[in-house]
Amino acid sequence: MAAKPCIPKGTRDFSPVEMAKRNYIFDTIRSVYHLYGFQQIETPAMEMLSTLMGKYGEEGDKLLFKIQNSGDYFSGLTDEELLSRNAPRLACKFCEKGLRYDLTVPFARYVVMHRDELTFPFKRYQIQPVWRADRPQKGRYREFYQCDADVVGSDSLLNEVELMQIVDTVFSRFGIRVCIKINNRKILTGMAEIIGEADKIVDITVAIDKLDKIGLDNVNAELRDKGISDEAIDKLQPIILLSGTNAEKLDTLRQTLATSETGLKGVEETAFILSTLESLGLKNEVELDLTLARGLNYYTGAIFEVKALDVQIGSITGGGRYDNLTGVFGMPGVSGVGISFGADRIFDVLNQLDLYPKEAVKGTQLLFINFGQCEAAFCLSILSKARAAGIRAEIYPDNAKMKKQMSYANAKGVPYVALVGENEMHEGKVTLKDMATGEQRLLTPDELIEALAC
Repeated sequence: MAAKPCIPKGTRDFSPVEMAKRNYIFDTIRSVYHLYGFQQIETPAMEMLSTLMGKYGEEGDKLLFKIQNSGDYFSGLTDEELLSRNAPRLACKFCEKGLRYDLTVPFARYVVMHRDELTFPFKRYQIQPVWRADRPQKGRYREFYQCDADVVGSDSLLNEVELMQIVDTVFSRFGIRVCIKINNRKILTGMAEIIGEADKIVDITVAIDKLDKIGLDNVNAELRDKGISDEAIDKLQPIILLSGTNAEKLDTLRQTLATSETGLKGVEETAFILSTLESLGLKNEVELDLTLARGLNYYTGAIFEVKALDVQIGSITGGGRYDNLTGVFGMPGVSGVGISFGADRIFDVLNQLDLYPKEAVKGTQLLFINFGQCEAAFCLSILSKARAAGIRAEIYPDNAKMKKQMSYANAKGVPYVALVGENEMHEGKVTLKDMATGEQRLLTPDELIEALAC
């Protein structure tokens, strides 16, 4: 007996109904990106490992899916190397490519490779899958879609403001209540400076970023494991647990970070973004959250994260400012800022809250019942006119029993069926049946189209 087929953990199949819902998500996000002047690009699913490695920090590098070289990849290895069982070192020997971890690093590579073709500032969006060798759990998948928007070639904080407007608009259209959380890596750098651990900024941000997942005690334990002193950890507590309004938090930070030039710059950048957004009157809450760290190493300024208020799930959008990313590809001095919508988590949130509009699932509106060769031939010309009028219509391909054809219509949720027998053909008309009420009407082809096209 053949083994039952399966798919890798952390991946999913999607049914036609689910795909209709996902396309609703993509189309909504895409339409908002277009409103703000963003243009679409695509990059390959796989990149050279040299492009990906070292851009996401040590933890991120471990989550890269590596692609084994084709051919005799053992030929270049010594017996000593094979017997060492050193997985990372061996992988470097016979894996030159990897699946992309996100869309931002491939985008930076794209900008560098196509710099002569681009007009700056360049506003791009990208909707494609990414892969991470993470442990699958609720709301976290190994294969998932990101819907990114980035602006490169501009230092203006108006870009950050605009991206938060996009976030607010998208989730307002979805009907999802969210909290938009904002912080700044310069503030975090200032925090590291004033507690005397400036050289441990990466360890501090990686640990703080886990606060929601593992709790304060475990974050402090991780900080100690990284060699950060208890005195420094004690100084850090009131900062990361700071409460109050955004204005009150900013005032406290100005006093706390008074000796850190970098930290104060981050405070003023954040103050500008928050005050501008307040004047624009967003529909969703915007909060300065000092525990937000966004563990990716390439962020250098403002950082963002979006949490759904009515569903227990991880962040559903994130992003931030990165000043140095293209520099690693030989193009220094190009600043960028971007956001990424987590389409798969948004899909789960919309499902849990039952927020999909009925028109999102655009199935067949009209099914022509097949009573035989002559009747089918009569229906085909009407079917073509219906489709030309924008009506989603099909004909059952086989002359099967009526019960089977009606069951097909019910299974697909088709709201109307068209019945054409000898009498209808003689009169040049169609019997239209409403599947919900059972009502039947004898209509001309034009009347049929008029009834369903409105």
